[in-house]
Amino acid sequence: MKEVTFIRRNIEKWRAAESVVATMSHHSPDCLADTYTELTADLAFAQTHYPESRITLYLNNLSAKLHQQIYRNKREKWNRVLHYWQHEVPMAMYETRRLLLVSLLIFITCVGIGIISVLGDIDFARLILGNYYIDMTLNNIENGTPMAVYNDDNPYTMFLFITFNNIRVAFMCFMGGLFTSIFTGFILAGNGIMLGVFQTFFFQHNVGWESMLTIWQHGTLEIWMIVVAGSAGLAMGNGWLFPGTYTRLESFKRGAKLGMKIIFGTVPVFIMAAFIESYQTRHTDQPIVLRLLVITLSLGFILFYYIYLPYKLGHESKTKNTSVRETYI
Repeated sequence: MKEVTFIRRNIEKWRAAESVVATMSHHSPDCLADTYTELTADLAFAQTHYPESRITLYLNNLSAKLHQQIYRNKREKWNRVLHYWQHEVPMAMYETRRLLLVSLLIFITCVGIGIISVLGDIDFARLILGNYYIDMTLNNIENGTPMAVYNDDNPYTMFLFITFNNIRVAFMCFMGGLFTSIFTGFILAGNGIMLGVFQTFFFQHNVGWESMLTIWQHGTLEIWMIVVAGSAGLAMGNGWLFPGTYTRLESFKRGAKLGMKIIFGTVPVFIMAAFIESYQTRHTDQPIVLRLLVITLSLGFILFYYIYLPYKLGHESKTKNTSVRETYI
């Protein structure tokens, strides 16, 4: 292979590698290791066929920088957990920001479908929520305690059940990506329709605002995590559907790795949402200001950690990006 052909085939990959080297502190050890493996393979080829070329020197220097960082990371494994929450999850959210928007749009659209459906047929709520829940809630409304369902169970038992159920739904949403992103979309659609029906049912019985003040204390985090889990599933599923320049298997592996970072990042947030639902939401007689404060704090966390921080880290990564020098191409 001629040297110019070798360079043209790999120039974009080397530009991406330079970006990784320039922002090594923002990347996970796995990302550095993958980049290092690809670089050393190209370096070995260049040393064999173009030993005196400047491109060989360039690849050697780039590989050396990554090698130093990788072995330094081995001595800093105790920082991995902190790095995961401060950089890996937000950067994964930045990389999947378009998929997050798609996930949100699917969910919102299906919430609208649920609202329209129950407005057109009041019995649709029974189809989605079940006769037992509807009859129980109607009885609670008649007794003047529409949100009594949240203070019936033991809070500890309720906490364990809700945590398990919410994480199960999120992982189902993610694992749907194994069967292409279409299945993830179905799971998002089902949850969106259920929310639309659920909320509209309370408004139809004149307790809509009371339900919102109660439900969205935990629901702000809970619903957003479902949307985030949807973006993780779409990332993995799109690996099958849109491999781009990679092989389909390699594209799937990359999407799965990205999605796993996101989905495991939802677990502590689901735990917090379950804690709020079990120990805070159950107090339905609390002042409106206190309930609004819980909702506002939850929304603030979402905007900071899932919107602002990914944008900030992604923007910093872009500004530090350096391209391959013209002398090497």
